[in-house]
Amino acid sequence: MSKTGLSTNAQSGVFGSPIKAGWTVRLVILAMFLVMISCAVSNTALVAAPAQKIPVIFDTDIGDDIDDTWALVLLLQSPEFDVKLVTTAVNNTTEKAKIVAKILQIAGRTDIPVGIGVQQNKRNHRQRAWVKDYKLSSYPGTIYRNGVKAIVDTIMKSSKPITVIAVGPLPNIAAALQREPGIANKASFVGMHGSIRKGYGGSSKISAEYNVRAYPKAVQKVFTAPWDVTITPLDTCGIIHLRGDKYQKVLKANTTLSKTLIENYRAWHKQGIRNGNKNLSEEELNKRVNQKVNSSSTTLFDTVGIYLAMTTKLVKMEKLGVTVTDDGYTRIDKNAKVINCATEWKDLSAFEDYLVERLTK
Repeated sequence: MSKTGLSTNAQSGVFGSPIKAGWTVRLVILAMFLVMISCAVSNTALVAAPAQKIPVIFDTDIGDDIDDTWALVLLLQSPEFDVKLVTTAVNNTTEKAKIVAKILQIAGRTDIPVGIGVQQNKRNHRQRAWVKDYKLSSYPGTIYRNGVKAIVDTIMKSSKPITVIAVGPLPNIAAALQREPGIANKASFVGMHGSIRKGYGGSSKISAEYNVRAYPKAVQKVFTAPWDVTITPLDTCGIIHLRGDKYQKVLKANTTLSKTLIENYRAWHKQGIRNGNKNLSEEELNKRVNQKVNSSSTTLFDTVGIYLAMTTKLVKMEKLGVTVTDDGYTRIDKNAKVINCATEWKDLSAFEDYLVERLTK
C-alpha cells in the first residue's frame, strides 16, 4: 500500500499512468478556473445591469381616471426604469400629489421626488377618500412645489437622455418647453394621446381624445418640439381591459402594491357612484362598488404609455405626420412633423399577460 492508502495500480487505474493523471487533474483545475472566471464576468454584467436602466420622468393626471394609478404601479414594478421624478397634471395638482406620494411611500420608493404641476382649480378628485388623512408634509422624500421647474432641472442636469412619459393633458410639459426649449435636445417624449384611425372602444370613427382635447395648444407645442415623439393613440390604448381570470389574478394578488391598487380602484368607484347618486344607502353603495371592483378593470389606456417607453415589441409602429387641431383631433398630415405611432397590436393577449405578471409580482 502507498502512503495514500491506495496501491500504485489503483492510482493508475483512474486516469491511466500517474503522469497522465497529473496532467488530467491540472486540466480539470484549469477548466474549473475558467468556469469561475466566466461566472465572475457574468455576475459583473448582472451587477452592472442597473446602469442601463432608462431614466424617466412620469407626468400623470392621477385622480381623474383610475388608469393612471394602474400605470404608476406598473412603472414601479418595472425594473427597466430609473424613475427620476413624478409630476401631477391638471386641476388640483396639490391634492393629486398626495396620491402619488402615498403610493411611493407604501412602495418604499421615497427616493423618487414628487413635483406639483400647474394647477388650474381646486376640484376634488375621485380618490380623495384614500388620501383624506395623508399629508404631503409626511412624505419622507422630496416634494417640489414647482413641478415644471423640477422637470426642466431634472432633464438639464441629467448626464443621460431622459424619457418623459406623459399620460394626461400636457400643460406641464408645454410649460417646461416654454421655460427651457433646450430640454427637447436632452429628452424624448412618450405619451398616451390621440386617435389616428380608431376612436374610443375600437370605434372606426376617430375621436377627439381627452388628453388632447383638454389642452390642444399644449399638445401642439409638445408634438412639434424638436425631440423624438412616440404615442399610443386610442387605436392601441383604447382597447386595454383585464377581465376573467386575468383580472382575478390582480384582484386576488397578495402583494403590497396590488392591494394598494385595488384599494384605490375601490375608492375611485365608490366616489364615482356616490357622485352620481347621493341618496344611496351605505349598504347599497358598497354593494354596487363590489360589483364593479370584483368584475373587471376599466380601460387601462395609460399602461400602454409605460410599455412603449421600454419596448415596442408587441405593437405595430408607424411613422406618421400628425397635426393636432384646435378642437383636439390628431389627423394624419404628410406635411406635419413625423412621430412614432403605435397603431395596431401584434399580440394584445400577450400584453395583457405582461400586465398581470408585472402587477402581481
